[in-house]
Amino acid sequence: MNWYVVYTKPKWEKKVAEKLNEIDIECYCPLITQIKQWSDRKKKIEVPLFNSYVFVKLTDLDRNSVFQVAGVVRYLFWLGKPAIVRNEEILTIKQSLSNNNISNISVVPYKKGDKVKLETGVFSSQNAIVQEVTNTYCIVVLESLGCILKIKYT
Repeated sequence: MNWYVVYTKPKWEKKVAEKLNEIDIECYCPLITQIKQWSDRKKKIEVPLFNSYVFVKLTDLDRNSVFQVAGVVRYLFWLGKPAIVRNEEILTIKQSLSNNNISNISVVPYKKGDKVKLETGVFSSQNAIVQEVTNTYCIVVLESLGCILKIKYT
């Protein structure tokens, strides 16, 4: 069985995870506690770590069963196939969130000027600077090689 990423309607992550558990589909919606400020009070609330994402563990044949749940939009795809998350990555997220020393976590996309280290592919272990990010591609500058990469998302 593999872990897949289900894309949900905005703000439906916890509801979708609850309904998936009710129909016996193993799922994981990582939650973090944040303090929200209203005009008259502060309150601790649990919010999803990844907006609009819920991880589900099931066989390839059972993948369509998640669409029985209201709020499920589609699977997240990577290179034309449903994205598979390794079990070790799910365990790492769980262990990181169980650490009580963490006070604030946020997931932010790359933005212009960020320095990154490429981890896979022909240019693995190369340092790069993000020059542009759109919904369909990312452009990074590899100064040490004197070239610019345009990475298209599929």
